Amino acid sequence: MSDPSNEPGERSGRRRDQGLRGVLWVCGVALAIHVIPLFLPRDMPEQELAIARATESVEGRLRFLVPLKHNDKATAADLREAAELLREGAPAEAHDLVLEAERRDPNALETQLLLARICDRERMSRCVDQSLDKARKLAPSDPRAELLRADLSEEKGDVEGATEALSRAYSRAPGDPLIGVRYGRLLSRMGRPEDALKVFTSLEGKVPAARLLVEQGLVLSKEGRSREAVGLLQQAVQKDPKLAEGHFQLGIAWFQLGNENAAEAALRQADRLNVSDTRALATLCTLQVKAGKLEGARQTRTDLERRFPQRMDAIREQCRLP
Repeated sequence: MSDPSNEPGERSGRRRDQGLRGVLWVCGVALAIHVIPLFLPRDMPEQELAIARATESVEGRLRFLVPLKHNDKATAADLREAAELLREGAPAEAHDLVLEAERRDPNALETQLLLARICDRERMSRCVDQSLDKARKLAPSDPRAELLRADLSEEKGDVEGATEALSRAYSRAPGDPLIGVRYGRLLSRMGRPEDALKVFTSLEGKVPAARLLVEQGLVLSKEGRSREAVGLLQQAVQKDPKLAEGHFQLGIAWFQLGNENAAEAALRQADRLNVSDTRALATLCTLQVKAGKLEGARQTRTDLERRFPQRMDAIREQCRLP
């Protein structure tokens, strides 16, 4: 007769064995999914691309992707994806693949945009210009070529070139709120506040009213028109009391006007609305240092360090105490 006292232990052991077998089965299936394609006859580009996506090293990807250039079944889209996977680590090989994509589909705008990015990675400025010109001719009403030109110009610190490119992009898509906001911001950076305000005015009804008021307030604040900026930013947070960015910018504008108490209240409200963002309290700490409120600044920085211990170095860099 079995000992009843052993039955719970036996059942527990059986459950552990079943659980272990289940884990091993799942692991085996996952391994098979990744390994089986390596042993199958591979003449389909999708297989090579799937393996390359799962391969972390560029060297490992090369042996699967480079042969696609000579694979008659590879479409231009396949070749573009292969080139994208190699763009950062092997731009020369990516360049060859995207040229083959161009040969197979000469009228694809996406090919020219990718070629421009690869040429930029290779520091081939003439190739970048040629690719973007081709893209513009292929799709005269599409703003993407000019947006990419703006991206590349801005990365190089050429704000004027980026602004000109965005002007052309905005003329192709005047109702696009993302392009319009970016264009307005760059106009402000270029010291053209009235032009920036005109762009933002043209976006009324296409961008939430509170967000648009914040953008307009930032233009005025940059021009030293802090009192007007405060008025717009107050309207923004009245329209959307939960808009953290509105409270954040209002705090900065209040400080510029010398109202330190209002500035602190607005920044603390911004922090309460977005507790994952360090900017509001880091800015408050900096403003407290400028105002000579060192004890308050120490407390603010301590609060930040306690909440974000993993970002302690960045916080101390954002708010330097004397």
